[in-house]
Amino acid sequence: MAERVLMIEDDESLSSMVNEYLSALGIKVIARPTATDGIRLLRRGGFDALILDIMLPDLDGFEVCRRVRAESDIPILMLTARGDEMDRIVGLELGADDYLPKPFNPRELLARLRAILRRSSMSGTQRTASLRFGRLEIGRAAHMVRVDGEERPLTSYQFELLSVLAINAGRVMSREALMDQVRGKDLEAFDRSIDVHISRIRAAIEDDPKHPRRVITIRGVGYMLAKNQDDDRGT
Repeated sequence: MAERVLMIEDDESLSSMVNEYLSALGIKVIARPTATDGIRLLRRGGFDALILDIMLPDLDGFEVCRRVRAESDIPILMLTARGDEMDRIVGLELGADDYLPKPFNPRELLARLRAILRRSSMSGTQRTASLRFGRLEIGRAAHMVRVDGEERPLTSYQFELLSVLAINAGRVMSREALMDQVRGKDLEAFDRSIDVHISRIRAAIEDDPKHPRRVITIRGVGYMLAKNQDDDRGT
């Protein structure tokens, strides 16, 4: 079955170009020019991903992302007109899975879209059984993370990032290695995006995100998921 993508973008010529390009590749695109119309349609369900512009006539894309994330874990690709790094960071902090600055090559849009769709729809046969680290459980087949049995929400990108760290628990992973395994080598790396996602992961799974015991920073090298993360609690 072809993927269905909702695009919230008020530039009709851009929406038309994206629709024409992706439709030729079997991806159905439904575009809406306002946040209000887009959110209303999204709530009806049936979409596999959301392409979301930041500059919209009624609400900005950040607010749309915030509202969507409160209700859904649908993969979100944000479009940033200015290519401003802060826009990208804010979008990622709000739960977007990836970003793409304007103007963009439609082939790069396709690559990034396929990447977030692939992470979201990875079949159970590609995942291992649940991984446990003390009170932390990572259910890869169910695409679920729990601490003390309580489910903690993560975007699809953040879940895959945590999964890579978990599979390599006890080993330090550089930012480049993490981006290669999660996003793919063919896409331009945005170093600070990893830091933003790690921050969101810590907010979800750490008892004290400011003093993490699970996802540890190795300064000048990268990140590591601790194997014995609940040992010596309170010291």
